Amino acid sequence: MSGLFERVDAKTDYVGQNRVELLLFRLADEQVYGINVFKVKEVLRCPKLATIPNGSPRLKGIAHLRGEAIPVIDMAAATGFGELQDIEERYIIITEYNSQVQGFLVHSVERIINTTWDKIKAPDAVLAKDSYLTAMTEDNGRLVEIIDVERILSELDYGGAEVSETLVQEALRANVGGNRVLIVDDSLVARKQIQRALESLGIETTMLTNGQEALDLLKKMVAAGRRPADHYLMIVTDIEMPILDGYTLTAEIKSDPMIQDLYVLMHSSLSGAFNEAMALKVGADKLVAKFKPDSLAEAVMDQIALRS
Repeated sequence: MSGLFERVDAKTDYVGQNRVELLLFRLADEQVYGINVFKVKEVLRCPKLATIPNGSPRLKGIAHLRGEAIPVIDMAAATGFGELQDIEERYIIITEYNSQVQGFLVHSVERIINTTWDKIKAPDAVLAKDSYLTAMTEDNGRLVEIIDVERILSELDYGGAEVSETLVQEALRANVGGNRVLIVDDSLVARKQIQRALESLGIETTMLTNGQEALDLLKKMVAAGRRPADHYLMIVTDIEMPILDGYTLTAEIKSDPMIQDLYVLMHSSLSGAFNEAMALKVGADKLVAKFKPDSLAEAVMDQIALRS
């Protein structure tokens, strides 16, 4: 499987170009699913797993790889398909989300495709609410479904804590209420997490689902004679979003003289120095890893203090 990633070193070329590479895989049937290559560290045949006493059926076991203990999540079980069988014949996709490494057990892995975010569409609201689907695209006439991994991880209690009481009290003393933040994220779970964190500080929120919605809103404000940076303390944007991704949204904001002074905080499950470099390249003011409520709260309060 190492040959799948020969092109990954060139992925910095995609920054700000609204491009994405998806690793395609299958779960329990012929349906094809995709995961952003940026999240993938390695793909390998499933090794022998150490069992977890009283563990969830979704948590298949622990893989010991090069001295690291990595939890392996059965993605089929986690999304309602039932547990995968004959796991020694299956594959695990080693990923990094929210600065944590985990493996996803899948039935089989196909290949990497190169596409653009404008070809990736969000499902309708009813489908998004009642499923693990966060986006869809096509590959040679086949439907490719993109799973809301953040929802899977939140259900396994991977983070999702509240803002600490110390910061909540600090926000009350600083009287930060009345500030507004624009939240842009395609994951319903992520939007609610951010909203809950910020509203606990007294911050008002506006929530959108992709970069194009955000860019359209900002341009409409300018056309109406309103300065976005006067209305919003900042924009908190995800990176991976259908139609227009966070990198391209940020590049568009920072290249437009009418909105370039709007503070852009990238809030992403993409981790590491590599992503920090990409965020800097498109002009983001700050990058905070998902989901660390205190880190997000501190970044917002720091910006409030600077504007006071």
